[in-house]
Amino acid sequence: MMGKKLSLGTSEFEWGSRTYVMGILNVTPDSFSGDGLNQVEDPVQAALAQAHRFATGGAHILDVGGESTRPGSEPVSTEEELARVLPVIRAIAAEIHIPISIDTYKAEVADAALDAGASLINDVWALQADPKMAPLAAQRGVPVILMHNRSKPKDARLEANLGGRYVGVEYANLIEDIKLELMARVAVAQAAGIPDQHIILDTGIGFGKTVEQNLELLNRTGEFREFGFPILVGPSRKSFIGYTLDLPPDQRAEGTAAAVAVAITRGADIVRVHDVEMMTRIARMTDAIVRGAHG
Repeated sequence: MMGKKLSLGTSEFEWGSRTYVMGILNVTPDSFSGDGLNQVEDPVQAALAQAHRFATGGAHILDVGGESTRPGSEPVSTEEELARVLPVIRAIAAEIHIPISIDTYKAEVADAALDAGASLINDVWALQADPKMAPLAAQRGVPVILMHNRSKPKDARLEANLGGRYVGVEYANLIEDIKLELMARVAVAQAAGIPDQHIILDTGIGFGKTVEQNLELLNRTGEFREFGFPILVGPSRKSFIGYTLDLPPDQRAEGTAAAVAVAITRGADIVRVHDVEMMTRIARMTDAIVRGAHG
């Protein structure tokens, strides 16, 4: 992986040289982590202020999403999602020169977001939910994050303090099954004309996996490096941390920090987080230990 590069606007990502930090901007009223920016009077200004804090705190990518993906969440219409994310993306792109990713599985939303200033697509359904998404990414020439996802509402359980989790999800072989399913999505991307250098893999921590499966998956992140694609890991404040430590989302910073550090030691290239400044410091320190990367 060392030496492979991706250019996004004025930013260059050299995979293997360091860990890159993606900051989460939830423009939703029902984010599981309690950080939804639609809960305030002016969500666009709130998102812009948070984006500036993230940029100052060390974020390399800003991930804007307008639909919650927490277990048990309700889908939103394309129109509502567009109304939430487009003003935010336009505002950020006008002031902050950091690549913006659009967190959506809808091609129409992705297309409009790219026009508004986004430069990559983060698809939690890895091009499965919308048949127009793969051709769109190929046509627009933008990178895609393909996430493994076996989420089914019937497997979700909600508890007031700890939030949603998945139970009873069965894999014949956890890691091999996820590898096979991710490679099937890669094949779809390639068939649509998306070049390999525009493919990033997300192992899907928290999506259709039990607490124990998430812990094992995180610990075995390095096994996905064999395919040669950059790896994104998104453990931030998720319920597997809450159920492990018996803590609500707003008290999961230390658990997230441990998960981020372990993911980096296992070879993660990008970590997707809520607490950007703290996790940037953790990433830099862990990089100094395991990669000899300083600064």
